[in-house]
Amino acid sequence: MKKTIVLLLTSLLLLSCNKKEEVKEEVKNEAAGKSDFKMYEMSEMAALMEQMYVDNQRLKERIKKGDTIGQFPQHFMKIHKAVMTDESENDDFFKEQAAKFIEAQELIYKDPKNAKEHFNNGVDACLKCHEVKCGGPIPRIKKLYIE
Repeated sequence: MKKTIVLLLTSLLLLSCNKKEEVKEEVKNEAAGKSDFKMYEMSEMAALMEQMYVDNQRLKERIKKGDTIGQFPQHFMKIHKAVMTDESENDDFFKEQAAKFIEAQELIYKDPKNAKEHFNNGVDACLKCHEVKCGGPIPRIKKLYIE
């Protein structure tokens, strides 16, 4: 019985020493500039969508307050040419939804009396595409709706 306990304690001691060596090695690698961590880099399309989201948050507030809407942001047109993370996603479905989104966005500026309706149609176009392509941002997109 004593031998078993001594063997168990010795094993635990050796294992804990090995773990410390692994941690020390990781710290050495980080200090030397070697790291397995890789920084996420957004695709051109992801960055464009982030910018469109911010622009639409601001537009939503202007519409709700009844402020002037301004001019259609021309950088939205990059949606047709922006490089995607996975180029195979740039298929006919995406192109159709992108066209619907742009049409709804342009109508906001052409027909400001019905800006809320056109804005929500634009949000619908985003959601329809993201339901098929990339579901991650759906909860965030839904917050854009104007009640």
